[in-house]
Amino acid sequence: MIVPFHNVEKYIGPCLDSIAEQTLAELEVICVDDGSADQGAAVVESRLGDDPRITLIRQDNHGVGHARNVGVRHARGEYLAFVDGDDTVPRDAFKRLVSSLEDTGSDLACGNVMRLYRNLLVPSWAHREAFARPARRTHITRHPLLIRDRMLWNKVYRRSFWDAQGLSFPERMYEDQPVAMAAHIGARAVDVLARVVYHWRHRDEPDASITQRRLEPGNLRDRLLSVLQTAGLLAAGAPKLKPDFDRDTLDIDMAVAVEALAAMGGRADPELVDLAVRYLDGVSREAWRSLPFEQRLLVHLLHERRLDELAAVFAQAGDGRLRPRIGSAGLLRKRWYGRHPSMPGHLSEVSGELALLTRLVSLDWRDGVLHGSGRVAVGRFDVGELRRMRVRTWMQERGTGDVVPLSDEESVPVWESVEQEDGGRLPEHAFPFRFAFDPGTLTRAQLARHGHWDLKVQLKGQGLRLDGRVAGPRWLPPLMPVPRRKSGVWLVPARTAKGAWGVRLRTAEAVIGEYRVDGGDLVFSGEMADVGDGEPVVRLQRRSDGEEMYFPVALAGQDFQARVPLADIDERVGHESWWEVVIDQGTALRPLVRTRQRAVATVDERRFLIDRGEDGCLLLAER
Repeated sequence: MIVPFHNVEKYIGPCLDSIAEQTLAELEVICVDDGSADQGAAVVESRLGDDPRITLIRQDNHGVGHARNVGVRHARGEYLAFVDGDDTVPRDAFKRLVSSLEDTGSDLACGNVMRLYRNLLVPSWAHREAFARPARRTHITRHPLLIRDRMLWNKVYRRSFWDAQGLSFPERMYEDQPVAMAAHIGARAVDVLARVVYHWRHRDEPDASITQRRLEPGNLRDRLLSVLQTAGLLAAGAPKLKPDFDRDTLDIDMAVAVEALAAMGGRADPELVDLAVRYLDGVSREAWRSLPFEQRLLVHLLHERRLDELAAVFAQAGDGRLRPRIGSAGLLRKRWYGRHPSMPGHLSEVSGELALLTRLVSLDWRDGVLHGSGRVAVGRFDVGELRRMRVRTWMQERGTGDVVPLSDEESVPVWESVEQEDGGRLPEHAFPFRFAFDPGTLTRAQLARHGHWDLKVQLKGQGLRLDGRVAGPRWLPPLMPVPRRKSGVWLVPARTAKGAWGVRLRTAEAVIGEYRVDGGDLVFSGEMADVGDGEPVVRLQRRSDGEEMYFPVALAGQDFQARVPLADIDERVGHESWWEVVIDQGTALRPLVRTRQRAVATVDERRFLIDRGEDGCLLLAER
């Protein structure tokens, strides 16, 4: 096992701990210090006496590819594996991988991956689908989702296979992709394990990893060289898989190239532009069309070497001013196109990517009826050519599919400056609509089901028909109206974590009548129908992984009050963290929030939103 490391003093200890705890005891662990300037090598040295399986090799800084090649030359085992010094491995990872190879005789075995955000594990998007089900003695040509499995470290390779293929690492960044793909293509058989065998760390510190320095010219050069090398391998050894590779590469690597070269503009190194163009010259029209129109336009400008125009269009796209007009052609089979002077006709079709972009503008009860208004756009396009369209809204119950019609009216698109979550405003071309939901239209059976009712919208006319849910940015108005009661059932206007609106029907064993932020604490109070025999506590549960935190509850009869210090809550992981607030008294009570208010608070430079969740319970978000 080869463990290259460079300036990861903070992480190399946990990495080696996870290796030392492997259930596969017969391990050779070759740690290669690639010229670290911190105390990482000292951390490794401190373990040499206690674990004779570990050896340490020091070298000047030549990069991770060189370090891995050095480690391979020193390895003496029957199998090869790689672990980066800032990652960790589950306890049984290598036992499972090696056992699979011994059972099947395959050339390499690979397994599923989780991303490690501090103490939180989440599925890796790149591996989730490819490793959803196990497969023995397969191959990338029979299991094409493995085209996304381009990393070194979730695998064990048979050493004889490695040597026979002549595999070695380019001495540059992004060195693992061409080697991983060469191994997949060259293998006679590959074992795919659905079990997680690797924890891939996301590091928070600035400039911590290669990908976080992705816009640097040297970084971009090495990325593009690896893309070209991998594309060549696929074209020669697995040409049917190249379109799949190109779709991912256009979406990810070319997006980075566009961003970096747009920033450089006319100052860009011609060698970098040449590398990008060489790759794009070999991309099929089918792969080009897999890109959304906006990104397709940007990559096209890069392909045409129109860097000054690329910079201008990239700036327009970044601040929301790129609004190409949408139009149609054809009679029997109408197709839709984005109109932009820089986009050639053969790359302009957008029929497959048109989707509704909705925003609720207002929502409130009036005389027992829930009235609302909103806007519906067709993506980020100028819809002037559509002129008049019909906009229909309805409520639809999940599960049963029952429908309550709300409105059906003709609408004309209008431009409006729309508030964004970052505080700015952007022009938006959209069709306004209004609706009214009268709970009196619900039957007794529908009320008794305590279901979820989603607010849906349809835009129809001129050969176009698009359906969607009414949504909107979670951190922006409108506020959710207070719940109303009908026939013993609470009707709770609510929206999902992604901002989709609807109405939840439910009962309530506990009700929160007030909440506020007081001196950095979230304070809320209410009433429970039954306080039970024990002492209730407030339980915060993080949606992403089920992590829980507990806080005391003060009781006075059936009245309760709780105080949650916001600074004590685990720091967010990723862009947002969502915590549901539950009262636990042996059984979990999901208290209904009856207040309309919504608080946004900043505590110790952390920004919190206190809101209602999809079923009307208290929801605490940090972003």
